[in-house]
Amino acid sequence: MALATRGGETALSNGGQSTASSMSFSTVLQRKSHGWIFFQSTIAILVIGVFDSIMGYQVSFALFYGVPIFIVAWFCDKKLGFLTALLAGLTWWWADAKSGHLYIHTWLEVWETFMRLGYFIFVSVGSSALKAQRDITAAKIALLEHSQRLEHEIIVISEREQRRIGQDLHDGLCQYLAAVGCVAASLKSDLESLRLTQEAQAANELTMLLREAVVQTRNLARGLVPVQMVEAGLACALEDLTLSVTKLLGIQCSFQSSGSFIVHEESVAGHLYRIAQESINNATKHGGATRVEVSLAVTDGVTTLRIRDNGAGISKTGKDRSGMGLNIMNYRARLSGGELRIDEPPQGGTIVSCVVWPRTKELHDRAA
Repeated sequence: MALATRGGETALSNGGQSTASSMSFSTVLQRKSHGWIFFQSTIAILVIGVFDSIMGYQVSFALFYGVPIFIVAWFCDKKLGFLTALLAGLTWWWADAKSGHLYIHTWLEVWETFMRLGYFIFVSVGSSALKAQRDITAAKIALLEHSQRLEHEIIVISEREQRRIGQDLHDGLCQYLAAVGCVAASLKSDLESLRLTQEAQAANELTMLLREAVVQTRNLARGLVPVQMVEAGLACALEDLTLSVTKLLGIQCSFQSSGSFIVHEESVAGHLYRIAQESINNATKHGGATRVEVSLAVTDGVTTLRIRDNGAGISKTGKDRSGMGLNIMNYRARLSGGELRIDEPPQGGTIVSCVVWPRTKELHDRAA
């Protein structure tokens, strides 16, 4: 077993060295000017032609001519590649004549020359096409990576700003409203001592309104900074979310959980919370749902978040699956190491589910 491992390591090491060598050779050629590459390739073609004439027409060197043609067409441009192909055709014709190759008919010589020249031009055009395709693919990959980085930065910035606003609401506005509430309560006591019943009642109403404002502000702050790095933090945050939705929107929004969910990464819990938040917002705002059920289940380390509503469904709200909100939900699911799925059951409504696999399983599946 150890011997096999060492052999695999040796093969891997040799493969890595050969890849590094080819990459270094390609890097060297990319740094050279087109004129230098064309000159060196011309010298190579002439050297191949000399050997071709010495070895005789019985031994074909046509494949060797293709190497410098390919290099020029790949690292230079189409025009120089085509010119190199013509030069290789002339060199082969000279080497064939120099080797004393006698043809029975003239058309055979013309045919052989035409075939060799066609092969050289095919190598030139083919390598240029491959290079163009490679450049297009590289540009697409670079654009995709750039867009993914931008999406990630947007989400990071959004989370940071939401956290900052939530802290400002909790530490600033909540404290200010609480202080005003204390002043209103003191005013109520003073008015009652002066036997000003109506004024004291108005002060009492003001106190109650200020207390409600403090509660709503704290709920907003919790919605902006919902999940902390503690065990069962996501379940508590989702329960608070459903209670807040029920109270503010006046609909039936419930939460159920099963299993022991432990936050190993705060970002994962945050992404799952935002998915639930966006799903509830879509159900109530666009789908007109009056009942939303949120569930969080953990089975064998696999976490499943499920949001079901009785709304009109995504396909009937004019909100297609390529919208920004749904795209961000899909992106959050991928960042969490999971997969997002949206279903519309026959009985109506929408079911949004996000399944997150353990990191160990994810790495095992990728290796397999």
